[in-house]
Amino acid sequence: MWDHKIGLFIPCYIDQLYPRAGIAAFETLRRLGLNVSCPPNQLCCGQPLANSGAACETVALCRRFADSFLEYDYIVCPSSSCVYHIRHHYEKIARSEKVEKICDSIYELCEFIVDVLGIDDMKLLFPHKVGIHHSCHGLRGLELASTGELIQPRYSKVHSLLEKAEGITLTKLDREDECCGFGGTFSVFEPHVSVRMGTDRLSDHLRNGSEFITATDMSCLMHLEAIIRRQRKKAKVIHVAEILKTCRV
Repeated sequence: MWDHKIGLFIPCYIDQLYPRAGIAAFETLRRLGLNVSCPPNQLCCGQPLANSGAACETVALCRRFADSFLEYDYIVCPSSSCVYHIRHHYEKIARSEKVEKICDSIYELCEFIVDVLGIDDMKLLFPHKVGIHHSCHGLRGLELASTGELIQPRYSKVHSLLEKAEGITLTKLDREDECCGFGGTFSVFEPHVSVRMGTDRLSDHLRNGSEFITATDMSCLMHLEAIIRRQRKKAKVIHVAEILKTCRV
């Protein structure tokens, strides 16, 4: 077993609305033989408040978060947006040695598996046609995949983990890195634009035969799932951790 201590951070909406994604992330790390635990005193990272312009009100949250995970060598989280907020905003909100340590040690789940563990074949079993949705924070913030607007070698850390799964077919989308329109509070203040963007994103997946839509952010999938239900479509959403937990490494 890997001797580093890993703390699993579960975001609020996963904890409250999609606990299966958090459980899947924990099971995935355990099946990889890692020493992982989930601190019971963890709380919100403060992203919703900070993104709404109330960053100063999150100082106590940042410090409390740092104290909750200070004992761990690595922090892993099944949410690109939360990881991006902690890694890039915490030091501006509540700079301290503790906070700096947290910023340097937090990773999104797929990023951690690929970049830290160096694993690219988890011997997964998922016999379905799957479309990958690259959330904006993961794509342009954490650089989990290449973007269409830049001239650079094409890559995707999520794709590299899933492409060797037994029975899986990864959907080739017309616009691989298009936003789903959720954007946190954007979907609240601009609901009509948000839904139109989500409908366009969903149409691309359905047009190309996706049975499942997966992503590193359950918030994006929640948005797409609502449109799927409203339009009575057959596609399903699934957090990437729920696919990764089928690993037989």
